[in-house]
Amino acid sequence: MADNVLELRGVRVDYPTPSGPVTALDDVHLTVPERGLTVLAGPSGSGKSTLLRLLGLVEQPTGGTVFYGGAAVTGLAHRRLRKLRRNRVVMIFQNPAENLFDYLTVGENLRAAAQLAGRSAPQPDLLARLGLPGTEDWRISALSGGQQQRLAFACALATGAEVVLADEPTSQLDARSATLVLETLAELATWDVTVVAASHDDRLIELGEPVVRLRDGRIQR
Repeated sequence: MADNVLELRGVRVDYPTPSGPVTALDDVHLTVPERGLTVLAGPSGSGKSTLLRLLGLVEQPTGGTVFYGGAAVTGLAHRRLRKLRRNRVVMIFQNPAENLFDYLTVGENLRAAAQLAGRSAPQPDLLARLGLPGTEDWRISALSGGQQQRLAFACALATGAEVVLADEPTSQLDARSATLVLETLAELATWDVTVVAASHDDRLIELGEPVVRLRDGRIQR
């Protein structure tokens, strides 16, 4: 794996509209380090979510090149991109309920995440390390929103993913639940995993190293 696990060179993203194309990202150059927490910051409409989808290999650029682990992935067949996403990249959404199977227990969610990625079992201490000891048999409805997001990160790690992406992970949580997620992100920043979060939460932005600030589809220097 390259020191910069993800890289964008001269990336542009245009979306068609009835009145003509709208540019969401313009001439973006970015490298994401292999470890730690990178935060994408900026107001609504600045391009954070589009950039996150590019890094998650969910979306292809209109122009420029995306690199993963030093290899260009722009223009790869959907099947190859899907395999990369399934085995190496996980996206966590802002609504905790979208990240989990509510009909499974905490432990069953972890095991399902591992199995869907072709792994035999999650790490036995994963729940404890992410602040959820003793919850393996709990139903998802018994967890707070912050605990659900903690579990979502645990499920991401259970897949063996190298890159974990989070889109506004605190935006739909109360202050106490958001604090749980911030503590989790601070912990993950010390692990051997790449974490990228898009956010306008000042507390989360303070945790970022580096912080990438966007405005009108461009990175602010």
